[in-house]
Amino acid sequence: MNISIIGTGNIAWHLARVFEKQEIKVNEIYGREISKAILLADDLYDTQATDELDFSESESEVFFICVSDDAIEEVCSKIILPENAILVHTSGSRPMEVIVKTLEIYHDLKVNAGVFYPIMTFSKGKNVSFEEIPICIEAENEETQKKLVELGKIISKEIYLLNSSERAVLHLGAVFSCNFTNHLWALSKEILEAEDLDFELLRPLITETFKKAMAANHPADVQTGPAIRRDDTVLKNQLAYLADDEDLAKVYKAVSNSIQDWHA
Repeated sequence: MNISIIGTGNIAWHLARVFEKQEIKVNEIYGREISKAILLADDLYDTQATDELDFSESESEVFFICVSDDAIEEVCSKIILPENAILVHTSGSRPMEVIVKTLEIYHDLKVNAGVFYPIMTFSKGKNVSFEEIPICIEAENEETQKKLVELGKIISKEIYLLNSSERAVLHLGAVFSCNFTNHLWALSKEILEAEDLDFELLRPLITETFKKAMAANHPADVQTGPAIRRDDTVLKNQLAYLADDEDLAKVYKAVSNSIQDWHA
């Protein structure tokens, strides 16, 4: 199966490389800014960069929409595809129906809709091993599902069939476990560096916390800290330290209250 990728961001960068590595031909890379499309296409073998969404003459069978969630409808409304092509988005939170409905409104051509969602945090230039990355697949018919599963198995050993509702819940969990956790690390770095302390001091603690959480039957089973101990003196002193930063104090209170409510 030949593929084309619409987008030049993090997930486009990774999918283009992992598919080409597995000898899946990437025919086109689309970018609103042609310079970004060229930059990505130049790293691939015989891939054309374009800023046009007319793929009517493309030899690709599967087209990946790798753009921000809010831009999916716009792409679907303007894209022109070969007959019976497969059009998938890679979003964790948007339903497959967004493709189906937008295509029905703007196009008469028969296109098969689907979702191809890798559960991973992606950054350009930071290689990841796709073999262990779960890929969640949804399709509007069995034939499309079969082809997407086949494509997924080329790059990963972990393929899951999830509907849009299930995927939305999974994405919410991913936001808590990945995005929120990373933000808390960023806040802790700022707290330390404000007092000229090195964030590296926390690296062993962060590593051990992650290991314990993954090894436990439930992460709550290995919760530690002043909140679960209900150490009111420590909680009050730390809140007093944060008194000049209202937003940070709110985060501290909210997380501490959540821990205490969980273990009430």
